[in-house]
Amino acid sequence: MSDLVNLVQNFAQPDDQSDAYPNTRPDAQPKVSLDAHLDDESLEHHSGQPQRRSLVLGDNDPSDQDLYEHISSENRVWDGKIFSVDRLKVKLTDGREATRDVVRHSGAVAIVALTDDGRICLVRQYRTALNRVTVEIPAGKLKPGEDPLDCARRELLEETGMVPASIAYLTTIASSAGFSDELIHIYMATGLSFTASNPDADEFINVDLVTLNELVDAVLDGQIEDAKTVVGALICDAVAHRLSPQTDDEVQ
Repeated sequence: MSDLVNLVQNFAQPDDQSDAYPNTRPDAQPKVSLDAHLDDESLEHHSGQPQRRSLVLGDNDPSDQDLYEHISSENRVWDGKIFSVDRLKVKLTDGREATRDVVRHSGAVAIVALTDDGRICLVRQYRTALNRVTVEIPAGKLKPGEDPLDCARRELLEETGMVPASIAYLTTIASSAGFSDELIHIYMATGLSFTASNPDADEFINVDLVTLNELVDAVLDGQIEDAKTVVGALICDAVAHRLSPQTDDEVQ
């Protein structure tokens, strides 16, 4: 088993541990800093001084009350197979009114799937909206009321034929906060065994296996632009670096 997989096994937990993963959406679960997996001595060694857990105000901070827009009306203007569009009339913080068109989406999951030899599963598929083939981590749309963990297991199996022994929640991203409420929950899957893929009838997919370094290099070189894949690659790289032992020379 590769060093990378050994490291992330400390971060991942078996997906059948109900106390680790309650049957709720990720946004109802507490988010844990990667630093929580390091003891105080490791934190001090990592930077030369004890680290604060966060220096950045997060989303929806109590100090942001003066930024809120107040919705005065909301109407459905379009219903589609994948998403719907609502038109909102809002009152701005200065008292003026504005119109916001909002794409309503049930959300999605994406999975960074690590093989035992430390390679990551990628899918290649044609995306009509971009008119090109894209390279992505496996992902899929949540069904109404579906638990994201169940969706992650289902999509990974459908697209790659992989069944994970362990899944860990990494983060949630807003795919396009300026006009959509879609949230994508990103997971890390390890302990993979292969059965057979079963993509949707309208999906035509090729699967690649690459190392984390190869994936990060492709992201930094601009060869991969898919947002969830960029985030998944970089956060996986961050996990590996934060959990790996460092020498004094590396810290300096």
